Amino acid sequence: MKETVLQLDPRDNVVVALAPLDAGDVAQFGALSCPVTQSIPAKHKMALAALLAGELVYLYGMVVGEAVEDIPRGGLLTTRNVRHRAGAYTAARQPVQFAAPDISAWLTRTFSGFRRADGQVGTRNYWLVLPLVFCENRNVERMKEALEEELGYRSQQSYRQHVRRLVEQRMIGGEPDAWSHILATTDPRRTKIGLARDEGRVFANIDGIRFLTHQGGCGGTRQDAQALCGLLAGYIHHPNVAGATVLSLGCQNAQASMLLDELRARDPEMHKPVLVFDQQKSGRESALMTQALDETFAALAQADRIARTPAPLSALTVGLKCGGSDGFSGISANPTVGYVSDLLTGAGGRTLLSEFPELHGVEQELINRCATDELAQSFFDLMHAYQARARAVQSGFEANPSPGNIADGLTTDAMKSAGAARKGGVSMIQDVLDYPQYGTTPGLNLQCTPGNDVECVTAQVGAGASLVLFTTGLGTPTGNPIAPVIKIATNSALAERMGDIIDFDAGPIVTGEATIAECAQKLLELSIEVASGERFTKAELLGQNDFIPWKRGVSL
Repeated sequence: MKETVLQLDPRDNVVVALAPLDAGDVAQFGALSCPVTQSIPAKHKMALAALLAGELVYLYGMVVGEAVEDIPRGGLLTTRNVRHRAGAYTAARQPVQFAAPDISAWLTRTFSGFRRADGQVGTRNYWLVLPLVFCENRNVERMKEALEEELGYRSQQSYRQHVRRLVEQRMIGGEPDAWSHILATTDPRRTKIGLARDEGRVFANIDGIRFLTHQGGCGGTRQDAQALCGLLAGYIHHPNVAGATVLSLGCQNAQASMLLDELRARDPEMHKPVLVFDQQKSGRESALMTQALDETFAALAQADRIARTPAPLSALTVGLKCGGSDGFSGISANPTVGYVSDLLTGAGGRTLLSEFPELHGVEQELINRCATDELAQSFFDLMHAYQARARAVQSGFEANPSPGNIADGLTTDAMKSAGAARKGGVSMIQDVLDYPQYGTTPGLNLQCTPGNDVECVTAQVGAGASLVLFTTGLGTPTGNPIAPVIKIATNSALAERMGDIIDFDAGPIVTGEATIAECAQKLLELSIEVASGERFTKAELLGQNDFIPWKRGVSL
């Protein structure tokens, strides 16, 4: 008989419904069964035994909640009868070892990337234009308007045609015809990224110019300005970037000297061209813009000389992220990404497991996997400091799950965290990064970021992620200006319903049609194609260039 629920660990006293269950059904899992006493939606949790008020709830073998009222055997866990509860943890390691997957087939594999003078290898070749302060956002936007149009980088993804048809129909009367979405016929194996006219592109080896705007740089704390400069330095130093144009007003907290100091900390030799323009020194805006455009154009001509060459998988840095999670995230997509992480780190690559509010409840497991006592203490201290900041504003990690998470089976933060941590696989943790540090250590790295999708991905790329694996159960369009973001669906219904934003379907794991290992191998093959520029992600084709710096406040 086909299993209708899944017990994730023999110690668990709840199971996950793989499909909707009605009261009176009998749930099957392995050789065991349990009568269903209340309707259980798919992805939600059902009690295997009667839980009395005050009893702990276990999932993945971990404490993920506490019953606040009696729950019958075969009953549904909800926010009404369960509250957040997580296991205690200390900085003391209890070292563990897990069986890592066989990496022999991947040790000689390569991707085609852009080699930089500092030894890094990019998956894309971009030029950056960015402001040091929000006062310069308008000038950045004006440079975007001028450069994208004239250099052939304007995106195809526009709804102007649709509006034009609406206007035409209004003029002649009647209802507008249905307009097919442009991505319905867009092949992700295009040779260029989102161009209106590929043949009109002036610089063949430059994938695009990325224009970053933000609301920081002045008016906040000095620590905010320092963190912003560190993040922007990470983007300039990033292997996917050939160089940068920086616009400064002149009087702001985030000074050009601060940015250059942060860049030297990441690249002492300053291998890349960084063009800095100060409006208050330039005088008229026209003088600033003319000089910036002249020098940027000349630098683009130099950056266009680089071409892709083969590089080992050890040159990849991959961000591991989830967003719009559901009750299947920890069963299908997240462990698939974790398996890929183990393959990449085994081959000498670097991966980043972030979202500290979504690691609450699994701290001890991660501490036990730290390679040294110093790393364990660092992670312990960062988690405590983050939680303390949340407590100071009458919040906490338990407030992390969104309404969508809860509606699709993630009732508590610890329940969500237990599944989110699966993205880190079983490898040992080789480094712990505070925001906005840049990653340099091969292997699995923990990185302090919020769970917020864009703030987290922005931070991961600022730490060097040249590719991001992003799992979702509910669907999110999140992308990044300079790093491809591969979107992985936890269930096949989502992959079909939102196919314009999903790149990979891990749903066959839930239905039993594929194993985690099989999906992971396919996902890694796709990742190599994306890294090589042979395939572009849906987020890239949509022009989803999200960028939000974290100000180190309380963001969950």
